[in-house]
Amino acid sequence: MKLLYALAQKKQKGKWQLNLLKLLLVVIVLVCLYTFLYLQHDATLTNLGERLQDSSWEHPLGTDHLGRDVLTRLLLGGQQTIGYSLFALLAALLVGIPIGLISGYKGGVVDRIFMRIADGFLAFPDTIVAIVLSGLLGPGIGNLMLAIVLVKWVNYARLVRSTVMIESKKDYILAARTNGLSSFSIIKKHMIPHIVGNVLVMASLDLGKIILLISSLSYIGLGAQPPVPEWGTMLNDSKSHFQSHPELMIYPGLAIVLVVLITNMLGDYWRDRFDVKKEMQG
Repeated sequence: MKLLYALAQKKQKGKWQLNLLKLLLVVIVLVCLYTFLYLQHDATLTNLGERLQDSSWEHPLGTDHLGRDVLTRLLLGGQQTIGYSLFALLAALLVGIPIGLISGYKGGVVDRIFMRIADGFLAFPDTIVAIVLSGLLGPGIGNLMLAIVLVKWVNYARLVRSTVMIESKKDYILAARTNGLSSFSIIKKHMIPHIVGNVLVMASLDLGKIILLISSLSYIGLGAQPPVPEWGTMLNDSKSHFQSHPELMIYPGLAIVLVVLITNMLGDYWRDRFDVKKEMQG
């Protein structure tokens, strides 16, 4: 009875999260459509005659210290920040998953080499390593994304490796090898389905961390460079006007918080969903 009650509670929680995520997804899609179809202002065009204006019909969120429309820069900045984060996450997955599969399945020298490299990256916090790499490579969003990929692939490689090592010792894998199934076929048919859930949960939770990392490093000048509209650079541009016009920092700050909350909720939803499946199977 306790198990059934727990499953029912998780189902209700998952349904609530899913409905909220669907609503937020619809809002994001509408915002993107508005960004592509209806924006009337140039996000990089300065107009000192309209600097620091309050909200109006022409400028719903006012203008910044260079007369640029804040709403336009906020929406386009979201495309920049979220787009860069998704690209960096995808690149980290494409690097980490194959390394984890090969390392966990083959073992031996290959596994030791990859894991010692991974241990070197894990010896320091992600943010510190990303700052050091970005500083060495030079400021710019391309170098920042490369630094993030070099930092993030490690977690996925170790996650996939541990899952593959556990599954490799099970009887059905031994039977597949005995029947002459190739290593590629074993990995494709038996290993990948077992890592999808764990990787999906980690990636959903990791997306918010990457967004924070890109925004924070852009804020200190190591990421996107002005006049590119990006949430971190918007925070940096507006810090000197915080006392007189705090909304210039509040808008991008709230946008970052909301997007990170959405990604964390998505990660919690996937985690609860896969936990329920495991309990039902047990």
